[in-house]
Amino acid sequence: MPDWIPIAASVIVGLVFLLAGASKIAAGPEWPVQARGLGAPSFAISVVPWIEIAIGAVLVVQVARRPAALAATAMLIAFTLLILMKIAQGRRPSCACFGAWSAKPLGVGHVVRNSVLIVLGILASL
Repeated sequence: MPDWIPIAASVIVGLVFLLAGASKIAAGPEWPVQARGLGAPSFAISVVPWIEIAIGAVLVVQVARRPAALAATAMLIAFTLLILMKIAQGRRPSCACFGAWSAKPLGVGHVVRNSVLIVLGILASL
């Protein structure tokens, strides 16, 4: 595999994480309400945006890329499992993945998007 593929995958996932974290913070008090609607654990709600920003920054600047890529992939898997669980329960709250920018109800598109990001996260960890 060419060396540029893990680097490019890392930057893409990193930028997505930076955007996701920043948009959650920018959403202000709406983000915790949306996160609760998704069933996110209370202890995680206030730290998820900051963790996303930290992981995203590390991925973009290519410092400790592999551990950050593995952490991003683990988070994406957890988010995807949460989405699949809600869909299986017949519940479709708003995504909240990107704060106020993601008001669409959960659906298959969210699972597909996250699946692509998971593959990129795996590639970034190589």
